[in-house]
Amino acid sequence: MITGTVDRAQELAAFLRSRRERLDPGDFGLPTRRQARRTPGLRREEVAELAGVSTDYVVRLEQARGLRPSAEVVAALARALRLTPAERAYLFDLAQQRPRTADELVTTAAAPLARLVDDLSPLPAMLLNHRYDVLAWNDQMARLLVDFGALPPSRRNAVWLCLRHPEIRDFYVDRERVVREGIAHLRAAWAAHPDDRALTDLITACAAGDEQFARWWAESDIEVNGRGRKELRHPEAGLLAVEFETLTPLQDPDQLLVIYRPADEASRSALGRLSTR
Repeated sequence: MITGTVDRAQELAAFLRSRRERLDPGDFGLPTRRQARRTPGLRREEVAELAGVSTDYVVRLEQARGLRPSAEVVAALARALRLTPAERAYLFDLAQQRPRTADELVTTAAAPLARLVDDLSPLPAMLLNHRYDVLAWNDQMARLLVDFGALPPSRRNAVWLCLRHPEIRDFYVDRERVVREGIAHLRAAWAAHPDDRALTDLITACAAGDEQFARWWAESDIEVNGRGRKELRHPEAGLLAVEFETLTPLQDPDQLLVIYRPADEASRSALGRLSTR
């Protein structure tokens, strides 16, 4: 399903088709056509009309025929397809039209951020890169999730742990939502870093080893929640709930600072017991 690095033309074509087919023509006030619709969503000519481009141009984009649309055309397509902000950014990445800073891949924690992770104690905190590799963590996060230091570096990945690690696989009460959000982040990162072979290998391994991952990946969702609530089944602390916040440092935009806070008093007490264990 995923081979080599990103084939931008193929992924752009698949993404445009998927977003076109999910739209309801009635929402656009389009006139009723005499010919019955054989497939869901808008027709290519309708998208072309809404975006102000030719039907042939949309056809060639959806057939991955090597076109590279301008930023103006990408913006018009995003409006026509009613993309969300995250989907719009993804489309710009695929079309190589989003302005970028230096695209250096981050594999180690920036020293000030690693110190910040420690200073956030007693709140559980960790630092991730664009692949969801865990670059730094404090003791509270290790006690809550898993002893990252005991894992080989290649297995310190939040998505892989959720899918494959025996202690983490059933750790989240709403595991499907957690995995789907991880997949959405990986897909967005995959478009933003098309030459990152390690990221492609991670996605390939996850899809080959987990049928649900493969199915959810194929849905092309790229909505990522930067904050929310998770319910956890901890083997010692029992059932507890945390509110999480994901922050992006301005100077290190490819690193993600994840902070957990207790969602209620019972969870606060449970986290306190873990901290003093």
